Amino acid sequence: MSLPDSVLNPPPTRPDITRMVCRGAARHLRERGYAIVKEMTFANGRRGDIVALSPSGELWVVEVKSGIADYRVDGKWPDYRDYCDGFLFAVAPEFPREILPEDVGLIVADAYGGEMLREPPRHPLSPARRKMLTIALARLASGRLALIEDPEGSA
Repeated sequence: MSLPDSVLNPPPTRPDITRMVCRGAARHLRERGYAIVKEMTFANGRRGDIVALSPSGELWVVEVKSGIADYRVDGKWPDYRDYCDGFLFAVAPEFPREILPEDVGLIVADAYGGEMLREPPRHPLSPARRKMLTIALARLASGRLALIEDPEGSA
C-alpha cells in the first residue's frame, strides 16, 4: 500500500511560505546591490521583515505576506512608511496581487529568487531619521555577526 501524495508531499505551511518568500526577496535585493537585514524593529515597535539599504543609502522596508489571510489581518503595514524611503510587499507567485494596494512596491518571490514587479514610490526620509536608521541597521547586523563569530561572547 502506498501513501497518498498529500502525506508524502504535504503543502507548505504558512511559516514555510513566509521563509521561502523572504529568502527569495532577500536574494533578489542582494543581487540589486542592497545590504539587507531581516526582522528589524523600529522605534514605533513595528518590525520590518526585510530592511534593505541601497548603495546610495536609500532604505526600503519589505513586508512579506504568506497569503490572503496574512494580508487581511495585517493593518499595521502603513506604520512602516515613516521608517523607509520606499515600502514593498513580497509575495509568493500564486498570491492574488490584485488585492494589494498600487501605491507600494511589489516583489514576487519563491525560495530561489524574486522579481521586482513594481518599484516602490519614493517618500524620502529626513536626514536625521535616515542617519538613525542606518546606524541602527549597521549595529543590528554587526551584533548578529558577532554572535555567529563568538556565540559565547557577550552581545
